[in-house]
Amino acid sequence: MTAVDQNTRRRRGIGLIALDEQAAHDGYTLYAPLTGGGEVLLIDLHGTVAHRWRLPHRPGRHARILPNGNLAYNATLPDRNAEDGPRFPMWHKYRGGLMQEIDPEGQVLREFTDPLQHHDAHHHGDGRILYTALEPLTGEQAAAVRGGVPGSEPDGGTIWADTIREVDADGRLLWSWRASDHLDRDEYALHPGYSREHWPLINSVLPLADGTVLASLRSVSAVVVISRATGEILWRTEPGLVSQQHHPTELPNGNILIFDNGVFRPGRDVPYSRVIEVERASGRIVWEYHDPAREAFFAPFMGSAQRLPNGNTLITDSPAGRLFEVTAEGLLCWEYVVPQFGGYREPEVGALFPSLNNAVFRAYRYDAGQLPWLKRQV
Repeated sequence: MTAVDQNTRRRRGIGLIALDEQAAHDGYTLYAPLTGGGEVLLIDLHGTVAHRWRLPHRPGRHARILPNGNLAYNATLPDRNAEDGPRFPMWHKYRGGLMQEIDPEGQVLREFTDPLQHHDAHHHGDGRILYTALEPLTGEQAAAVRGGVPGSEPDGGTIWADTIREVDADGRLLWSWRASDHLDRDEYALHPGYSREHWPLINSVLPLADGTVLASLRSVSAVVVISRATGEILWRTEPGLVSQQHHPTELPNGNILIFDNGVFRPGRDVPYSRVIEVERASGRIVWEYHDPAREAFFAPFMGSAQRLPNGNTLITDSPAGRLFEVTAEGLLCWEYVVPQFGGYREPEVGALFPSLNNAVFRAYRYDAGQLPWLKRQV
């Protein structure tokens, strides 16, 4: 008698689940399993591994192919190199610290470290890196942060606030921005259900075509555009439009594509996730995808979306390790469930997330022309 697999996600099926070759955008999908210990994979539409990197550090979130064909990899800096240990429990899971550019053979070409870096780091491709990091707020500065669960600050009453930093190829600081300097505490208050440990929790940062910076503020449910010149907020999503969102990106038409997680969604008693395209000029949603059965697609944390050249959208249902593509009409044409299941190797992370999982932070689709070195074999 065969024992039943007790892992719900794995039991429902792994690998290639669905493919409409006529509708799907041809190419290769890149992903880095969060529990893979440093494995980064590139698969074709049929789920066959076309290339694989085996790196010594687990992802501090994700990997991306640069215009020169190299891999930008945001890795987890080993604890022994951290400045002063953990800041709060969840820090163990989403900290990074090691930002690398790696060639197709796995050779590290350059790297930059910042023990306070977390979530996102955008590699420009010329050595410059735009990334998110922490700084401590104490005393009156910490008390000035609004919202959250009263009394839930980490030991010592510190609230960790976000900064955005940009460095050049030699690690010299080019630009920086501090949430504590530029965010109105009332307009950007923590959701009442959030711990008062990390504000406003910037999980994505991206340079825009007009020279400004796009950022996702998860724990206050806002996507903002920041002036490099003054640090002021030039644009934000209307309150209530997004809920604990991730990965806003700029489309060629200037609109913003957002993975809207849907945690604490106002006016909804049943949570669901969606991907929306927001017109920047009006703030209106001009395109939206959610599962036909809304509750069937709900990612309470993480997630990403990429608009593909043919108008389709690649979506990463991160906690479930489910990558899928939908057409402009909202029809699913490709679905793949990451088969790499594992546990976090660090005991402090394993204690928070003890079950085996196949989670990925983001996935990206690339055309063959963007991968000139690809030999199409493992």
